[in-house]
Amino acid sequence: MLRKSKLLFVVALTLVVVFALAGCGAPKNEGKGSDNAGKEEVKQKITYNLGSEPETLDPGKVTGNPDMTAINAMMEGLTRYNMDGELEPAMAKDWDISPDGTVYTFKIREDAKWSNGDPVTAEDFEFAWRQILDPEFAADYAYELYYLKNAAAYNDFEDTSVTSPDQIGVEAVDAKTLEVTLAAPAPQFLGLTAFPAYFPVHKATATANPDWHAEPETYVNNGPFKMTVWEHDQKIVFEKNETYWDKDSVRLDELVMTLVSSESTELAMFETGDIDVGDNPPNEEMDRLKADANYGLTIGGDLSTYYYVFNTTAKPFDDVRVRKALTMAIDREAIVENIAKAGQIPAFAYVPFGLDDADKSKDFREEGGNDYFAENLEKAQELLAEAGYPNGEGFPEFEILNTDRELYLNIAQAIQEMWKQNLGIEGVKVISQEWGSYLKARAELDYLVAAAGWGADYADPMTFLDMYIKDGGNNDTGWSDERYDQSIAKANSTNDQAVRMQAMHEAEDILMEAMPLMPIYFYTNPYIMKDYVKDVVVPDFGPNMDFKWAYVEK
Repeated sequence: MLRKSKLLFVVALTLVVVFALAGCGAPKNEGKGSDNAGKEEVKQKITYNLGSEPETLDPGKVTGNPDMTAINAMMEGLTRYNMDGELEPAMAKDWDISPDGTVYTFKIREDAKWSNGDPVTAEDFEFAWRQILDPEFAADYAYELYYLKNAAAYNDFEDTSVTSPDQIGVEAVDAKTLEVTLAAPAPQFLGLTAFPAYFPVHKATATANPDWHAEPETYVNNGPFKMTVWEHDQKIVFEKNETYWDKDSVRLDELVMTLVSSESTELAMFETGDIDVGDNPPNEEMDRLKADANYGLTIGGDLSTYYYVFNTTAKPFDDVRVRKALTMAIDREAIVENIAKAGQIPAFAYVPFGLDDADKSKDFREEGGNDYFAENLEKAQELLAEAGYPNGEGFPEFEILNTDRELYLNIAQAIQEMWKQNLGIEGVKVISQEWGSYLKARAELDYLVAAAGWGADYADPMTFLDMYIKDGGNNDTGWSDERYDQSIAKANSTNDQAVRMQAMHEAEDILMEAMPLMPIYFYTNPYIMKDYVKDVVVPDFGPNMDFKWAYVEK
């Protein structure tokens, strides 16, 4: 998922800052407190700054964190991660898995309903999954459903071996039975069913109105909240969904998500009480926020990587020597210490820390090493000269594309200066675009160098690696390598975790040798929260925050 997913790692702030880093097991269950017995009734409303206008609220077209966080409040898949970060039944009350691990039979719960009162059916899942895989639907996340039998072939315009959606491995056996057949065993599959690309869609609504997801009046959903207001670039308002099967667990009457991209404005809104929760505090204010417990600052770990992507189809970035020279010529420690200031870890690899290797007691990143390259100015200058640009002479002007978030613009300006000082490259410009335009430019390869961030969608290294297969919906570098695709295919064709992990390590080796992207740091997740806000869950991966169990206690 573009940008961030949360991994537990708490900073407890009084006068002392205490860091406690956890792995990818449990999410931050923020502000657990007692019930309100004996206290005056308080309005159960939380206002959270989402940060950006969602690109879409169609679960089949989800792209980035703003989309997913809002959709997760309204929709629910076969499974859901609970407050303790454990996968539990959601729309599916239970399921069976065949001995060979390729056939999953899900039983949809009888009390699962849509917000319009209709029952949630297996056919709603069948319809949604087949729609995402329709090549004309053009879903960026279609590749996440390639685990299904014949899904990859059906999604490929040029592959004529599978022409009917009936050949895809998903079938509504009856109204409440969904049978899923995988192309090969996939131990991570069950976790994927909690991800938006696997959410159901109300078939009758989507068939009658393809733009059903664009307005509150036409939005039909099956999750904890339903949308009542969407003021674009201003706010989205949700209320408790009374048709939700688990409505008794939902304590909020109203959830408001403001759409303010400026970190400084978000902080001002928090200080004036206009928002209760914000997850983009200004990094330049971090020392002040740490020193004042009233901000409730927590610096959470983040199973995400911040990096730059290169358009490898355009000169001079089609030359791997140029890409490597630029990658070796920046000071990551200076960036995290002087600009980011929230405990980020300099990245010399792509997949972040926090994901299990074949031996679950070992970390994929630790096993693979965070040392694919080094910051080596002499080598960088040598590579740039070999590419035809000694001391940066003759290097064409180019832009670094960013979103409009202040932190990333500050980082880009620092990198701009590092490339100038260390490589002699002049004429680098830093530009910013609002979220939707930025995504469009990247998807269309209408850029040369762009800031990027990727967070885990599920707890497996594959969530980072399969996006760079040839023609992958989120591969916006123009790069591909048949060896890489073969390694990913190998990892996806076996249930043997040792073989899977070895294949994924090999894939990352190929990726880092080609360097279509430049790792900068592994994220942390700083956020601020009022002390009366309870039981907001900051998951290991997926949405920024989950408000299903949240409440206010004053």
